[in-house]
Amino acid sequence: MRKVKILVSGRVQGVYFRLFTQNKAKHFSIKGYAKNLPDGRVEIVAEAGNLAIEKFIKWCHKGPITARVDHVEVTELQPEEALTSFEIK
Repeated sequence: MRKVKILVSGRVQGVYFRLFTQNKAKHFSIKGYAKNLPDGRVEIVAEAGNLAIEKFIKWCHKGPITARVDHVEVTELQPEEALTSFEIK
């Protein structure tokens, strides 16, 4: 099990980035959340197996067609397996 925090910057708010992220997370059976930050970035916390996380991070670098991703920062977190679904906050 692997848990990461992903910070995505660019044109990622107001373009349904969180909804597309939730759909992609469900596709990869990832638990966690996505939320808008006051500085215009989107914060994602994702927990799943390593392969699913790697595919998800790769998708985050592209995002949905409505977005423009300029930068992705990934930080490893301690897995806790307490997450039960993927939510939009």
